Amino acid sequence: MEPEAIVEVEENSSEITPKTHFTGKVLKVGLAGALIDVGAEKPGMIHISQLIPPTSEPIKRVEDVLQVGQEVEVWVKRIKDERVELTMIKPLDLEWRDIKKGMTVKGKVVRLEKFGAFVEIGAERPGLIHISEMAHGYVRQPSDVLNEGDEIEAEVIDVNRKKRQIKLSIKALQPEPVVEEEPARAFVDVPRREKPVRKKKTKTTRGRGEGEGGNVDELLAALGHSEGESEAETAMAVAWREAMERAKARKQDDKNKKNKGLTQEQENILSRTLDNKVQTN
Repeated sequence: MEPEAIVEVEENSSEITPKTHFTGKVLKVGLAGALIDVGAEKPGMIHISQLIPPTSEPIKRVEDVLQVGQEVEVWVKRIKDERVELTMIKPLDLEWRDIKKGMTVKGKVVRLEKFGAFVEIGAERPGLIHISEMAHGYVRQPSDVLNEGDEIEAEVIDVNRKKRQIKLSIKALQPEPVVEEEPARAFVDVPRREKPVRKKKTKTTRGRGEGEGGNVDELLAALGHSEGESEAETAMAVAWREAMERAKARKQDDKNKKNKGLTQEQENILSRTLDNKVQTN
């Protein structure tokens, strides 16, 4: 069947590849589909499963959607045995196998959430830009950076076909901010302050003689006598020595009296004990 009019073709018929877009004309309608003239040597074929119904009702007959002579927009689904199979369903710009980590994609912001933004990139699912991937600095909320309808570029940082997730990042395409380092402070060698040497205090005991911790030489030095004057003691030094000796003698007398008192008491106890024993017998 000859076409009734010239068909508008976006691509040259010799360069027909999958996903190529055409505006063609319906040549023939059958039970399973239709023939569409796309300007190639042979018309393309479209199956009933690749038609878009005018309503939400399922398609029962091809005639409910297509009529002979009608112009329709179609895409090449695949080429098999020199036969061009068409579809009215717009193919995805990015198939799962085409999406690779590190690639740059363009898209449109379609929805904002508290945790990020969804971007339509032509894949089966929109990609997600988490709020932490919107900028290098702190972002309080996604609307501070993006608005619905914005056309943006982003980098794919992760793709999971099983979970059907595509993670994107804007900051991955932006240079990292340069952190200015503080100038190094000049080092000044400040001499350390030496701690003052504390003189060790000498303990003295009042009322004791030389043999009991008293140090006459130190006392003499405190009174203004040097080592050279030790041979010729002053009257004050002599008086001090005599006072020390008398104190020592008094202490010794007190000790002897105490010991004597204990001995006398012991003798009295012994005497009473013997008397009691004699009387008992």
